Amino acid sequence: MPTLTRVLGGITAAYSAALIVAPKVLAKPSGLTTPAGEVTAPVRTLIAAIGARDTAIGLAMMFAPEGRPLRVALSARVAADAADAVIFGVSLPDKAARAKVAGFATGWAVLCALSGVRR
Repeated sequence: MPTLTRVLGGITAAYSAALIVAPKVLAKPSGLTTPAGEVTAPVRTLIAAIGARDTAIGLAMMFAPEGRPLRVALSARVAADAADAVIFGVSLPDKAARAKVAGFATGWAVLCALSGVRR
């Protein structure tokens, strides 16, 4: 479990930190940009909050001690992605974006969950 989980945590942390710096990375595929392709201040704030949450979870996945602390961090990642899939999947203004973003979040939740399966 730990190696794949920690790699996924690193990817999560890096992508999520990028969201804070460049919110368009999530806003554009989510259909949350203006017609001119800009990100409004409220959307920027929301995406920064998501980025901060997920950066923290990703870092926890990377550095938590094995055992229960790592399982808790991994569970937080799966729960956050599952919640994102549901919320974005029913709430985004663009129907095509709903499916795309919800599918990505669901896939990431499943991948992270599978990384925690012991063999």
